[in-house]
Amino acid sequence: MSRKKIIENKLKTAGVQTGDKIRVETKNIRREGVLMPHHDFSSDDIVTIKLDNGYNIGIKVDEDTRISLLEKHRKIVKKSRSIPFDKNKPTISFVGTGGTIACYVDYRTGAVFPATSAEELAFSVPEVFDICNVKTQVAFQMFSEDITVHHWQRLAEIVAKELNSGSKGVVIPHGTDTLGYTSAALSFMLKNLTGPVVLVGAQRSSDRPSSDAALNLLSAAVVASKSDIGEVVVVMHEGISDTSIAIHRGTKVRKFHTSRRDAFKSVNTNLLGVVENGEIKIYDKEYNKKKEGKVVVDSKMETDVGMIYTYPGLKPKDIPDKKGVVLIGTGLGHVPERVIPRLKELTEKGTVFAMTSQCIFGRINMNVYSKGRDLLKIGVIPCEDMLPETAYVKLMWALAHGKNLEEVKKLMLTNFAGEITSRTRSDVYL
Repeated sequence: MSRKKIIENKLKTAGVQTGDKIRVETKNIRREGVLMPHHDFSSDDIVTIKLDNGYNIGIKVDEDTRISLLEKHRKIVKKSRSIPFDKNKPTISFVGTGGTIACYVDYRTGAVFPATSAEELAFSVPEVFDICNVKTQVAFQMFSEDITVHHWQRLAEIVAKELNSGSKGVVIPHGTDTLGYTSAALSFMLKNLTGPVVLVGAQRSSDRPSSDAALNLLSAAVVASKSDIGEVVVVMHEGISDTSIAIHRGTKVRKFHTSRRDAFKSVNTNLLGVVENGEIKIYDKEYNKKKEGKVVVDSKMETDVGMIYTYPGLKPKDIPDKKGVVLIGTGLGHVPERVIPRLKELTEKGTVFAMTSQCIFGRINMNVYSKGRDLLKIGVIPCEDMLPETAYVKLMWALAHGKNLEEVKKLMLTNFAGEITSRTRSDVYL
């Protein structure tokens, strides 16, 4: 009998369905919890239950495993809810893309599901209606690592349409893993912003006691509806507690930790501000304020661009033949001597190389050492203090707008969206 069939038979014999509270007993453990739906990432011999503390565990089931029913779940009929509107409150737009932040808990089963409709997205944190009116739509639903340039372009069009239709700001719930790429892309694609564009994520899903989803989303709504910011920003926890939510510039933010609630930090610059107790405190007085008129979308991007992380064993053949490549170099902007002829060869064929540093903090300076000067001579563009992710997105944008190497270089070295700071600061190093 197959492993999957063993579980199916045991659940059927016990009269158990998804959402029921059950007991699972093996030779080594005995656990009680709510039976969760089986998903594609679980092996066929694993049954998943949600414990009383909110965490899920998987238990391997064999012929000797005992499964018993403790309590049937109560059927709950969903009632249609209309989104409230108050003419005295500002209206913002939620544009869903997926990710942990856009999920809600089905309390019949304890399972977490993505919000696949405007209604579900709006009511995932109903407290938002105390702050503002909400227009909602789901642009797409996917893991953030699957998002491509075409999704950025689609988002830019949607954001512009929402702002040009009267929304005071736009909130984009987004998966955290590539949130920095999307915020950078929108920063270059959107011109003349008439309100804040706020990307927001969650490190911990809404079924966990330590979830940051609700507070992050509420704070994003505060920034979108109450601030005069005219930039793309990222709103996430500043620390591990719930006291302060950070506002990061979209081209200067990076995910530094895999799981902490304060995973996101601003690099080579200070925070734009914070949200504390529902109030906005601005730190950086040089932020771009929202403008009058219409938001313009400039979303032309060259997709044939890659990134190469420099390491001791890097070989010439590892450098790809593409229209553009961001080099994540060592220190001030260096690569091994052996790959320089390959860079020169590809540059002569038309590839544009842009140099960043794997150090994260600090600034590229390729004039200090002879190797850096050799790279400059063959046309490698020094990206100042840009994050590698931001440089990658910007090179896509610059290649789509520059007609030759000199034009692309000029675009790369021009500060368009706060991606380059004018001087290296000593007070922003973690």
